[in-house]
Amino acid sequence: MESEDRVTWVVGAGSGMGRAAAVAAATSGRTVVLSGRRAPRLDEVARTIGSNGGRAQVVCGDATDPAWAQEAVGAVMGTAGRIDELVLAAGLNTPQRRWSDQTMPGFGAVVTTNLLATAQIVDAALPALRARGGTVVVVSSYAAWSFQPGAGVAYSASKAALGAVCRTLNAEEGGHGVRATHLCPGDVDTDFLDQRPVVPDAAARAVMLRPEDVARSILHVLDAPAHVRIDELVLSPLSQR
Repeated sequence: MESEDRVTWVVGAGSGMGRAAAVAAATSGRTVVLSGRRAPRLDEVARTIGSNGGRAQVVCGDATDPAWAQEAVGAVMGTAGRIDELVLAAGLNTPQRRWSDQTMPGFGAVVTTNLLATAQIVDAALPALRARGGTVVVVSSYAAWSFQPGAGVAYSASKAALGAVCRTLNAEEGGHGVRATHLCPGDVDTDFLDQRPVVPDAAARAVMLRPEDVARSILHVLDAPAHVRIDELVLSPLSQR
């Protein structure tokens, strides 16, 4: 299937890796559906894509809302007609992330955003993905692939669980042509770093991955031949420890 014939739904498209993935997908000729909580940011991404000759639609909403996933799938199908590719890039962490300072409400918010919302969207989108032999890219974390003490309890647990989400999709849905990739980037220079207990300075950020680096890897997965499944993909900067 040529990229011009594909509809790519990006959740978490308002900033960071999700934004970069949406722009890259649109540049390749795909129709892109942008989702996230912040409508002004999504509108800005849509304008950027449109000014470069791409096609983008906005379906705004909160992925942690249990009802939103089904509503959003209906909206995407109503406007775009299908879902060929699903990129899940929304994420959350908190500075209070250790056993000594985390709270259970904070723990629950991180797990809900990183794990439960992902599962809800995949579950809602599966009928459409089965119909198209679709591809799912779950943007997880280096902390899911290799234990990182500073990542935090809730974040590490929720991101590691995403590996199981992808593996079960591949084991159970391959017969429908559905394939999933657990994408595990290391340090990336985005505003997500502002959630760290100690925010990295300019020198630390200068040696990190860029969102566009991750976007290229996402396109590599999406562009793989239909008979190729990339179960897990880890990318990191040379400076990663």
